[in-house]
Amino acid sequence: MTSIEDSPVTYEQLADIEREFEDVETEILRQQYEMTRPLYEKRQALISQIPNFWPLVMEASPPEIDEHIQPLDSAVLLSSLVSISVRRFAIDDGGKGDPRCVAIRFEFTENEYFEDKVLEKKFWYRYSDDYTGLVSEPVEIRWKEGKDLTDGLLAAVKKVWDEGDGPQPKKTGGKGKKEKAPLTASQQALKEKAESMGLGGISFFAWFGFIGARITEEESKANLAKEREQIKLRLEGKEVPKDDEEEEDDEDDDFFDDDLEIFPEGDDLAQSIVLDLWPDALKYYMQAQEQEQLASDMEIESDEDENEGEGEGDERPPKKQKA
Repeated sequence: MTSIEDSPVTYEQLADIEREFEDVETEILRQQYEMTRPLYEKRQALISQIPNFWPLVMEASPPEIDEHIQPLDSAVLLSSLVSISVRRFAIDDGGKGDPRCVAIRFEFTENEYFEDKVLEKKFWYRYSDDYTGLVSEPVEIRWKEGKDLTDGLLAAVKKVWDEGDGPQPKKTGGKGKKEKAPLTASQQALKEKAESMGLGGISFFAWFGFIGARITEEESKANLAKEREQIKLRLEGKEVPKDDEEEEDDEDDDFFDDDLEIFPEGDDLAQSIVLDLWPDALKYYMQAQEQEQLASDMEIESDEDENEGEGEGDERPPKKQKA
């Protein structure tokens, strides 16, 4: 068995090819969105006339989404969800931004849990030296008294976000040697709140507090420009200069932790909604309809069996009719 070290090919060359594929796929996504947007608008006009369309879609949602929906979440979604929609806001109205930036919008009727009629969460596609993917900002939900399904977790992460970017590394002397800045009172409160809730049972609505990697738009543009410049130099056969940071010990790679992230799988859930639930909503609606019909048929058969049994003896009292 041979490895890449035994060939003239480098890992950087493979990464460059992957980048070219990614650029093409991104452009295809841009064109696909422009071509299908009128169809989604037409679909939305039709399904808006179907009672409980989106609650039924959520009820039949795939495991990647369903596993995050707790019983009380389900009660809210089934009783008051009106609509779900996805838009690629960076290219709406002729924009030239990244089509992977998405906004997921939920619309609700009046309910007993929160005041908001619309909850929309935006995700930006960002680049850094060690991360490429979706990042977001926490969205506030105006909970009614005693009805916070996240038990204060969403409010805690929103407070930390509003106060700043979180703890930053600081030099303590010597190349590459850093230590974490101490947590603020709000950050410590958030960490303790998250730890007290454990890993299971977190509300679906805590997803609105997902942040991900803290990468600003300016940092993302700079990182992407640097990467493209490195690719250009390699294609020209020139040496790519190394940054001082790249020469630091690998122990710094895991410097930041996820203690302040309340919904670690938030980007995966967003992708499941955007790439699965949203485009295949009609499929999930039909599945929900089939499940309801099957349940109804089983109930009818059960009632018929009970009625037949009632005629076998006079000692059994007549069965009460359902309301």
